[in-house]
Amino acid sequence: QVQLAESGGGLVQAGGSLRLSCAASGRTFSNHAMGWFRQAPGKEREFVAAISWRGRSTYYTDSVKGRFTISRDNAKNTLYLQMNSLKPEDTAVYYCAAYASLFYSDYLNVDYWGQGTQVTVSS
Repeated sequence: QVQLAESGGGLVQAGGSLRLSCAASGRTFSNHAMGWFRQAPGKEREFVAAISWRGRSTYYTDSVKGRFTISRDNAKNTLYLQMNSLKPEDTAVYYCAAYASLFYSDYLNVDYWGQGTQVTVSS
């Protein structure tokens, strides 16, 4: 069992920045690839980014590439999503995710979810 708790969401202006955090507990954090997903009103949950177990590999959906950075600090059992140059289209509930495997080759197959944190970007 892995428990995930997101924080850092809020209201920001377009062009601004925000950093999300995800604190993990339970099964050894460093054994899991991790990721971020988001869900906007009326839309399906969308993959955003993933990171391998030691943080050496990352993958981003095209819409956030160059603006968002996923990272992790295994010593703190924490996952991060640094979001820069935010757009109104980024408005969504952002979910932390953990994979059972060390890597994210099947990046849509999530084993554990956080409760979500709201990010709202005003225009």
